[in-house]
Amino acid sequence: MAFIDYYKTLGISKTATEKQIKTAYRKLARKYHPDLNQNNKEAELKFKEINEANEVLSNPENRKKYDKYGKDWKHAEEFEKAEQQQQYSQQRTHQQGNSNEDYSDFFESMFGGAGNGKSSFNRSRQQQFKGQDYNTELQLNLKDVYSSQKRVLTVNNKKIRLTIPAGVENSQVIKIKGQGGPGSNGGPNGDLFIKFIIDNDTEFKREGNNLYLNVDLDLYTSILGGEIKVETFNGKVKLPIKPETKNNSKVKLKGKGFPVYKKEDQFGDLIITYNIKIPTDLSEKEIELFKELQQIKEK
Repeated sequence: MAFIDYYKTLGISKTATEKQIKTAYRKLARKYHPDLNQNNKEAELKFKEINEANEVLSNPENRKKYDKYGKDWKHAEEFEKAEQQQQYSQQRTHQQGNSNEDYSDFFESMFGGAGNGKSSFNRSRQQQFKGQDYNTELQLNLKDVYSSQKRVLTVNNKKIRLTIPAGVENSQVIKIKGQGGPGSNGGPNGDLFIKFIIDNDTEFKREGNNLYLNVDLDLYTSILGGEIKVETFNGKVKLPIKPETKNNSKVKLKGKGFPVYKKEDQFGDLIITYNIKIPTDLSEKEIELFKELQQIKEK
């Protein structure tokens, strides 16, 4: 496996912060995303390289291993265990006075180079290793996750079909088992982790499973009462208005909120806040009537 400079792939320095890594990845991922570069093999390859680099550098532990071991970073634990065993072996053989194996020979024998084929460390090459986990982001609108839907994702040039359950939240991460990189020596595939970025372009505010909506109410209806039509996430409903409704009064519509993740037919609530609008551009007649009301209240 040839060495790949992940820092160069993302166009960042080796001293880049986590924030700089994330910013660089998102910028390049948008630029080379397969949905925006259909039938562009070069863009597909670039997108794969970008995801691979982000997989390593966005994880502090993986980044530390990569900085130390380069292309063999996934076997860092084996290297460290082997180093400890080598030190122990050298101490023993030094005491016995018959050691001819040096540090580099030891690692070559462990990972496939020249060396003592009978070494116990050489057998470690037959150990199974889980494949690399992949991470990707999926950007959706709030309306998209109000109901379950099927999507096809392209990750590292591989199409993956999945069902997105209703009620997914912003920044939520789900794992798709076995859809990561291939394992080594017959080991299991890695997993795919999908982070959801939910854009809200609606007038509703979402907090968990509840939705919040501000509704304007004219002064006359707020004083006299009546009935209005209010938009919910899945259609309009009629609401009775009590006489003398105050500004910033709230009303809860049970079950009219957002679906609960992976719980069929369960929904949060819709909380409505009334904003009473003071009338403007009054006619002379309206002004006279308000003055009469004022005089009545002062008596």
